[in-house]
Amino acid sequence: MGEEVRSRSYTREERQRYREKVRQDLDVFELMLHRSSFEFDRPMTGLEIELNLVDEHFEPSFHNAEVLAAIADPGYQTELARYNIELNVPPRPLPGRAALELEEELRASLNAADARARETGSRIMAIGILPTIRPEHYQREWISANNRYSALNDSIFVARGEDIRLDLQGPDGERVDAYCDSIAPESACTSVQLHLQVAPTGFAAHWNAAQALSAVQVALAANSPYFFGRRLHAETRIALFQQATDTRPIELKNQGVRPRVFFGERWITSIFDLFEENVRYFPALLADCSDEDPAAELAAGRAPRLAELRLHNGTIYRWNRPIYDVVGGVPHLRVENRVLPAGPTIVDVLANAAFYYGAVRVLARQERPVWTRMSFAACAENFARAARDGIDARLYWPGFGELCVDELVLRHLLPLAHQGLEEWGVAPEVRERYLGIVEARCVAGVNGATWQTQAVQRLEAQGADRPTALRAMLARYARHMADNDPVHTWPLP
Repeated sequence: MGEEVRSRSYTREERQRYREKVRQDLDVFELMLHRSSFEFDRPMTGLEIELNLVDEHFEPSFHNAEVLAAIADPGYQTELARYNIELNVPPRPLPGRAALELEEELRASLNAADARARETGSRIMAIGILPTIRPEHYQREWISANNRYSALNDSIFVARGEDIRLDLQGPDGERVDAYCDSIAPESACTSVQLHLQVAPTGFAAHWNAAQALSAVQVALAANSPYFFGRRLHAETRIALFQQATDTRPIELKNQGVRPRVFFGERWITSIFDLFEENVRYFPALLADCSDEDPAAELAAGRAPRLAELRLHNGTIYRWNRPIYDVVGGVPHLRVENRVLPAGPTIVDVLANAAFYYGAVRVLARQERPVWTRMSFAACAENFARAARDGIDARLYWPGFGELCVDELVLRHLLPLAHQGLEEWGVAPEVRERYLGIVEARCVAGVNGATWQTQAVQRLEAQGADRPTALRAMLARYARHMADNDPVHTWPLP
């Protein structure tokens, strides 16, 4: 969700003060990287899952406040729109059988939450983009009752000065070309966010490795083929999120001004590179200031919160975001991997996570790292191809050239993921369960996007129109999601 803010709008003086505090925080952060001890003795992993709410007709249900009140669990929080909620999973170490225990906990938690949601007339869906969302749904009161979301919406449109254009086209010519007077379409993009705690000296290697791996993650896990009733990209969420939060009018795009949803433009040598880039190139959207004097806190031997720098960082939507946080008075750093869509099942989510954690560990420690043998432009092109084509994408990888995703994963990256999880101390049965799902998904050539697309095509061939086919597909999706069988095993209608 991000931290709440006090105001929906800010004066010129408040914005100037905020800029000064952000720069002061950045200076203190630079000193901390040289002087301070960061928590890393027991590196932790974390997980966030964004979810949709639907009604009995599998249309979006704009009742998250009522649903959250019924669930009554602080692990579930609001998200941008009233048909979104988010599940935050407490951090935990990877070794042993922790993932199997987490699977049971998550499934039980979601079952209980869904049962409570149904008492209010809603149910919970884990899917990259809710395929039944339509433009008219955003003509009602759609935004959650939270200052942060309203302030973000207002600030983006003040910065942009005009309506946002969405322009997305699918492989068969289906297209969404529309103008929006709010960031409402961004709320359609629901994701899984993976956190990995790293040491300051290892941050750059892990971030570079995560960037290189991002395209493969998206291709394997794509689960967002429909938006506004149209078949678009395999992972439409990537382009939609960028367009729906774009603060740049066309003239600034033409000048090469960076978008708020930012893949990046270079490999890094330090986490400081990313925070400095944030401060140098991105105007503030929110401008809440704290009373903290970060230099005084550091001089007193305490870890400063750096609230302004963290708030600013939270409004720049990198697909691999740097995170600074303080827990129990001790600072730590994390890579927040944001490329994955929600769903289709908990076991699919954990398979995606196991692949990421295993592969990124090995890629970050190789003697000749992948980012020293691949241009950043090639990495960015891979990411765009993966979002467009999903599991059918062809990607470039050093030493292999251009090849299909399944071949790249099965021949090269899956063995690395096994090795990485073994080095983490993950139990053999955990590795076999989750990486076995990734392997079977590659062999079958089926992920959430391909299953959704094929199911809708079957239903349309049986005489259903597109809206009816989408609702019928989503009803089947919901049943399979509850059974927790991996998506590549789901039967078609």
